[in-house]
Amino acid sequence: MSNSNYKQLGKYIQPINIRNTELKVDILLGVSIKKVLMPSIANTVGTNMKTYKIIKRNQFAYGPVTSRNGDKISVALLQDFEEAIVSQAYTVFEVKNAEELHPVYLMMWMRRPEFDRYARFKSHGSAREVFDWDELCETELPIPSIEKQREIVKEYNTVVNRIKLNEQLNQKLEETAQALYKHWFVDFEFPNEDGKSYRSSGGKMVFNVELDKEIPEGWNLKRVKDFTLDMKSGGTPNRVIEEYWNTHDVPWLKTGELKNSIVIDAEEYISELGLKESSAKLLPVNSVLIAMYGEGKTKGQVGYLKVPSATNQACCAMICEDETKASFLYYHLRLNRDEIVSIANGGAQPNLSKNLIEEIRLIMPKRDILEKHPFMELLKLKEEYTREVSALRKIQQLFLSKMTKINQE
Repeated sequence: MSNSNYKQLGKYIQPINIRNTELKVDILLGVSIKKVLMPSIANTVGTNMKTYKIIKRNQFAYGPVTSRNGDKISVALLQDFEEAIVSQAYTVFEVKNAEELHPVYLMMWMRRPEFDRYARFKSHGSAREVFDWDELCETELPIPSIEKQREIVKEYNTVVNRIKLNEQLNQKLEETAQALYKHWFVDFEFPNEDGKSYRSSGGKMVFNVELDKEIPEGWNLKRVKDFTLDMKSGGTPNRVIEEYWNTHDVPWLKTGELKNSIVIDAEEYISELGLKESSAKLLPVNSVLIAMYGEGKTKGQVGYLKVPSATNQACCAMICEDETKASFLYYHLRLNRDEIVSIANGGAQPNLSKNLIEEIRLIMPKRDILEKHPFMELLKLKEEYTREVSALRKIQQLFLSKMTKINQE
């Protein structure tokens, strides 16, 4: 392929170094592995925020150190805020003339795996590898007319905006489900035979000694172990044996993939042989998963399985007799995560265990109330939106991969 239409990026960009000396900006952002500027979780107590850099809408931030980020280069375009601050470790830069190079077009190019590979190849250093400003400026990319760039950006944003919409719809569904769970099963305001809120309309309540509070008459407590048909933990096939990992047979989940949501795919797959010759187990659709341990806030997070899958040993799977029970259990665990994590034990890094999860108590409604709850339908809607997002992300990646061909048209 001829590179005659490729131009050096340095002709089109310039560094920006404005410090937060007057402390007027307090929105602190960092570059995520998905190349998005996100609110930072760094502990800034006692930090001199005057040294932090100000970044404005349509400016970029990138971290020149590449050795700690795997295959991804830390770079992102600010679009969701008018201005924010980033760590002084980031280089902030902008496009000199948006009539020559569209900032979103440039960010699209930097999202391509080819750019990550190029930047890693060009990185240098001994203690840590760096893709510095000079290397970035020497990067070559095709820059068609601004009209063509705008056309490409418009098509790309159509996909991006649909992804955002679906994610927003999923968030609304999640908020609705959590509010309904609290209304029905915490406040006991589920609809009675007349469609009125049970407790407010004088529904009979009885005192439960174990909970030290009143619950609706006819309700009781049940252990997770007794509520489910089966409970299983997973396993990891030996990574040294290539035959366990060289086929796309069985999705294999890690705790970090649960994320309190629907699970429709996995980052890794194992072979049928790997499944057979390890302690991993194939779990059915509608299994409820909980992370027994993991990095950061992973512990206690849950997942609702919508594809037959295996898991690692840090996941505990709960299999129920039907979706009604499974979706109820999922939202119970989802809303009571903090309490569940607090019962963990095990020293400096307390973990959950299958035995502890088995003993978690559920407030068990009467069967007719259990069958009326809307969680199954809400999770099915979430699954539809999640699958559409997955398909759109594939289109997004395909679009990025074809950018060189688009620019030759």
